Amino acid sequence: MDTNLITISGYGTLVAASLVLLFGRVLVEKTAPLKAFTIPEPVAGGLVVALLMLLAKQVADVTVKFDTSLQTPFMLAFFATIGLSANLASLKAGGSVMVKFLFVVLGLLLMQNIIGISLAKLLGLEGHLGLLAGSITLSGGHGTGAAWSAVFTEQFGIAGATELAMACATFGLILGGLIGGPVAKFLMRKVQVPGAKHNQDQAPTGFEEPQANRLITVNSFIESLALIALSLAGGQMLAEQLAGTAFELPTFVCVLFNGVLLRNILAGLGWYQVFDREISVLGNVSLALFLAMALMSLRLWELAHLALPILLILAVQTAAMAAYAIFVTFRIMGKNYDAVVLAAGHCGFGLGATPTAIANMQAVTHRFGPSHLAFIVVPMVGAFFIDIANALVIKLFMALPIY
Repeated sequence: MDTNLITISGYGTLVAASLVLLFGRVLVEKTAPLKAFTIPEPVAGGLVVALLMLLAKQVADVTVKFDTSLQTPFMLAFFATIGLSANLASLKAGGSVMVKFLFVVLGLLLMQNIIGISLAKLLGLEGHLGLLAGSITLSGGHGTGAAWSAVFTEQFGIAGATELAMACATFGLILGGLIGGPVAKFLMRKVQVPGAKHNQDQAPTGFEEPQANRLITVNSFIESLALIALSLAGGQMLAEQLAGTAFELPTFVCVLFNGVLLRNILAGLGWYQVFDREISVLGNVSLALFLAMALMSLRLWELAHLALPILLILAVQTAAMAAYAIFVTFRIMGKNYDAVVLAAGHCGFGLGATPTAIANMQAVTHRFGPSHLAFIVVPMVGAFFIDIANALVIKLFMALPIY
């Protein structure tokens, strides 16, 4: 029987994503295990919808196709707000911690590729497949996976490399949103629970405490929206100029970088001060809608195409990520509450993506209290520095005579 296809329009997808977020909020509040393990609301709601889509596919041979044309703009808007939230004073405040965290992240990149290649060879697979199931798709995500899979197909003749990369990245996105909360819950037994008084002398900024009230005005809201649009346009132009060169970067990195420049140049010249409240609201809305769309539109049945050896590699990578966050990230970053939040965020972008990392941290801080330091460090490292570091690490492993 032919598959029955139901197509949801862009507006319908936006409505569905909004309902997924509302459903996810209720689900987490009413489900004790989800609340105890601080599972992010978009992850909880989105995965339930994805599972329902899988059930419809398997039982009734019905496929629901969402129009996700708004997903990328929401993602880019989220990265633009990260850049616009990064003033030089805050970056300076987290400077030494950011450098330390970057080295921790670099260690994970190396570990993921060593695990991937070693297990691939042990299981009788082409060694380069281990790289695809390593930092390329896990720390790199769908964009990096798509870019490098094309190279693997052309240079090494690996058939289906793109499909495999997308499946691995999807697997990582799901697990990155699921293990951050349990890792944080485990680590919270080792630190003092800060509660509401932690960092109470500072107002929530950026992506901290998304439920907090933030007074805004129509005029300043439009100004902030214009800054985001400028960051998007400038970042896209920069990405196009760098395309095909040795300095090529993903569009979202260029958008983030453009946001950082825009904010600090305007402030340095005394022309304009970015209103963090609006940037925070717009950023959190973009983040929530992007994650809801990304997760509810997952085609989970495509993960069944992963061969058992690749699934085994990904399972080991997931366990290794959790262990690394507990025994390396948490310990090196200070063995305190901020280190717990950093570890949860590291699980998010170490397996999935920066939006997942932010969602993980928001779920933890919503329950236990804010962590200003984590929300300064993780967005910049997870969204900007990691892509540069990952590109260098991938090229290093590609050059090794071990295949």
